[in-house]
Amino acid sequence: MATTDVDIAVIGGGIGGLTLALALRQRGLEAEVFEQADALREVGAAVAIAANGSRILQRLGLGDQLAAAAVVPTALQYRHWRSGTVVADHPVGDAYARRFGAPFWGIHRASLQRTLSEAWDVERLHLGRCLAGVSDRADGVLLTFRDGRTVNARTVIGADGVHSQVRRHIDASVPVYSGTSGFRGMVPTDALPSLPSPSAVQFWMGPGGHVLHYAVGESVNFLAVLDGPERWPHQAGHVDAGQGELNAAFADWHPVVRELLGAVPQSPRWGLFTLPSPLHWSRGRSVLLGDAAHAMLPHHGQGANLTIEDAAVLARCIADAGPEGYESAFGRYERLRRPRARAVQRASWDTSEALHLPDGPTADIRDERLRTLDGWLGWIHGHDPESHPASVPPLADAHP
Repeated sequence: MATTDVDIAVIGGGIGGLTLALALRQRGLEAEVFEQADALREVGAAVAIAANGSRILQRLGLGDQLAAAAVVPTALQYRHWRSGTVVADHPVGDAYARRFGAPFWGIHRASLQRTLSEAWDVERLHLGRCLAGVSDRADGVLLTFRDGRTVNARTVIGADGVHSQVRRHIDASVPVYSGTSGFRGMVPTDALPSLPSPSAVQFWMGPGGHVLHYAVGESVNFLAVLDGPERWPHQAGHVDAGQGELNAAFADWHPVVRELLGAVPQSPRWGLFTLPSPLHWSRGRSVLLGDAAHAMLPHHGQGANLTIEDAAVLARCIADAGPEGYESAFGRYERLRRPRARAVQRASWDTSEALHLPDGPTADIRDERLRTLDGWLGWIHGHDPESHPASVPPLADAHP
C-alpha cells in the first residue's frame, strides 16, 4: 500500500487536535487530522471552559456557536459538606467575563466537539485511523496505522490523550494513580427540587471527599470524588462499584448532596490519574499536546483548557519557525508551556487534598483562602498565551 506524504499530521481528533488544526489554519498552515474512532464521540457528559480556554476559541471564530450551546454559571460557590453553609461565593456571569476578559461556559462535550469538527474540513479529518507505530526518518516521521496504511509526515503532533501512542515514542512514563476516585452523573434539573442555586458551579467539601456540580443545558452535571481505594487494579479506566457504594459513602452529607447523587443510577467508579510531564515533550519531528503531555486531575477543571492553550501556543511556534524550523518551534513551545502545565498539575493535585479536609483549623484556613478569588484562581483563568505566554503563580497562590 502506498505511503501518503503530509506536512503536518495531528494524531487525535478530540478537543486538542481539532483546536490545533484550526489554529494552524488561522496562521496559514494546513494539517491532516487522524482519529482512531470511526465517528467523533467525546467521552464524558460535560466540560467547563474557563476564560483561559474560551478566549482562544473566540479568537478562532467559534464564540457565537459555543455561547449558544453553553450555560454561563451565575456563581462559583463552596459549601460545607454537612450544614450546606456557603463558605465562599464568587459571582461568575458578566462579572467573571469583565474580570478575566472572556466568559465561563458549561457545555456538553458533544456540543463542543461538534462545533470544532464542523469548523474543520471533513476531507482533512481521517476517521478510523488507529496509530500502531511511529518511526523517525531523515526527512520526517513514518506513521503506521492498524489498517495497514502508512503516512510520512514532516511534523507529527500527538494529541491522542493519556494513552498516547506518540508519547510512547517520546517517553516511557505511565499514568500515576492519585489515590482518589470518582463517580459521574447527569441529572435533569427538575429532578432536584432542593438544589440551591442550580445555575452555580458548586463544590461541597468534606472529610475524605467532595462533590462538584454545575448546570449544562437543562441538566446538572456532577463529579463525586472519594479518597481511595489505596490501589487501582489497572492503569486508568473504571471499575464496577458495589451496589449503593456511592450513596453509602455520602450517607452523612447534606440532604441536597444525597438527593443529587441518588437521582440517577450509580455510574462506574473512575480512577483519577495524572500523567507526569516528561523531561522532553518532543523527539525529532514529533511533539506532544494536551493530556498526552500533562494529563491532570480534574479539580481545577483545567484539562481541556490547558489543551486549548497548548494548541494556540504550538500553532504560533510552528508558524513563526517556518516549515523546517521544527526544532526551534518545539523547543520554544516546551519552554513556554511546560512550567505552566506543571504548576496547574500540582495545583490540581493539592486542591484534591484541600477539598477533603476534616472540619478543624486547617479547613478554616482553607475556607478563608477560598474567599479570595484572585489569590488562587486568577493566575489560571486570567492567563492569555498571546500576552503572557508563560504564566505560573507564586508558590503560595497555587492552591487553596
